[in-house]
Amino acid sequence: MKNNTIYQEILQAKLVRKQLLAILLDPDKIVWESLPELIFKINQSPATHVFIGGSHVGTTILDDLIVRIKEDCTLPIVLFPGHPSQISKYADGILFLTLLSGRNPDYLITHQVNAAPILKQTQLEIISTGYILIESGTTTAVERVSNTKPIDRNNLDLVLATALAGEMLGNKLIYLEAGSGAQQAVPQEMIAAVAQNSSIPLIVGGGIIDTQGIQNAYDSGADLVVIGTAFERNSNFFNEH
Repeated sequence: MKNNTIYQEILQAKLVRKQLLAILLDPDKIVWESLPELIFKINQSPATHVFIGGSHVGTTILDDLIVRIKEDCTLPIVLFPGHPSQISKYADGILFLTLLSGRNPDYLITHQVNAAPILKQTQLEIISTGYILIESGTTTAVERVSNTKPIDRNNLDLVLATALAGEMLGNKLIYLEAGSGAQQAVPQEMIAAVAQNSSIPLIVGGGIIDTQGIQNAYDSGADLVVIGTAFERNSNFFNEH
C-alpha cells in the first residue's frame, strides 16, 4: 500500500507556515562526473525536496541517477514528469500532472491514462497536481513540447478560476509555472490571489533567478518554491545570493 508521507508533510508545513523548497534537476543536463559535488551542494542548501524531470528527458539513466542521489542525499525525491517514459520506481513520489492551462488532450488525460498501469506497479506516492503555465516573456520548453499556450500573465481572473477548478476536480496541489528559463517569474499578485482563495498547497516555479525571488514567492503565499535553471547554472546559488 502506498503511503502519503510526502503530501502529509506538505500539508503540515502549510499548516505551520513552514517554507518548502525543491531543487529541480533535469536528467538531460546532469554531468555525471560532477554529480558528487552537485549532491553535496544540494545537501548544503535549504532544499526540502528534490524534483527530477523535464519537458524532454531523452536520457536513459533516470533510474541510475535517482539511485546515485539517494546514496548521499536523504531528501524526498519526487518525479516531475513531462511524459510517461519519465517514471522511475526508485523515486519516492510523483507529481501526477494535469496541464490545466492548455487544451491539448494528451496532457489533460492521454499521458495520464498511459502512465496509470505503470504507476500501479510501483510504490510511488502519487500526488495529483493541477499544473498551470503562465506566460513569462519567452516561449518555454513546456509550451513547445505540450503544444499549448500559457495563460496571459495579466489575466488574473482566468488563472484563479483555473486553479479553483483544479482544486474542485480533486487535485491535491496547484502548481503555477512560468517555465524553465522563463524571463519573468509568476506575478506576485497572481500567487497571492490563488493562495488566498484556495485551500490546497501551492507550488510556484519558473523564472526565479535569486533568493529574493524565492522570498517574493513565499511572501505572496507560495507553500513550496521550485528552483531549477538558476541552480543548474550555478550550484553555489545559495552561497552567493
